[in-house]
Amino acid sequence: MTDNESTLDPEIVRALEAILLVAMEPVAPALLAQLLEISQTLVEELCERLAATYEAAGHGFQLVKVAGGFRFQSHPDLAPYVERFVLDGQQSRVSSAALETLAIIAYKQPLSRSQIAAIRGVDPEAVMRTLQARGYITEVERDDGPGQAVMFGTTPLFLERLGIASIDHLPSIADFIPDASVVEALEQGLRITTDDVPAPEA
Repeated sequence: MTDNESTLDPEIVRALEAILLVAMEPVAPALLAQLLEISQTLVEELCERLAATYEAAGHGFQLVKVAGGFRFQSHPDLAPYVERFVLDGQQSRVSSAALETLAIIAYKQPLSRSQIAAIRGVDPEAVMRTLQARGYITEVERDDGPGQAVMFGTTPLFLERLGIASIDHLPSIADFIPDASVVEALEQGLRITTDDVPAPEA
């Protein structure tokens, strides 16, 4: 650690842990720096040191950086226990059509609806509405060609649900139609509870 870190008030460490413990989403280093009144560099170094300390101690949780921010999450090797507690009987699976569409967008973004339809061979309108409603994709820009079609890309929530920091960390695949292992990886990360499912329209 730096000289500044070695003299860091232990209260800062406790405050950092408290903030991350109650945060619903990953907290950006810039916001943590503002709240704790320390530099962003120091926040990054402190989080890295805490993450290493937790890992070395064998805790059941991790401090990780995902979607541009820091958060606590359960350790991956304890997933079966967590799923048994949280997900059993409460899962709403993302359909295979939605997963396929989401994978196409993730690997080839930005894409228009017509481009997605050309790849999938079917109209993606319904599944794209579902993915937008769940916060996994969003409108990111407009095509500069004729018609200026709306282009879609993935969101920070998509990164957060998969536990990755950026799209660059997605599994490397030869094409943009996911095989079984990629579909399973996406499905595992994007499971939601029944409370998150929008009520059907009248």
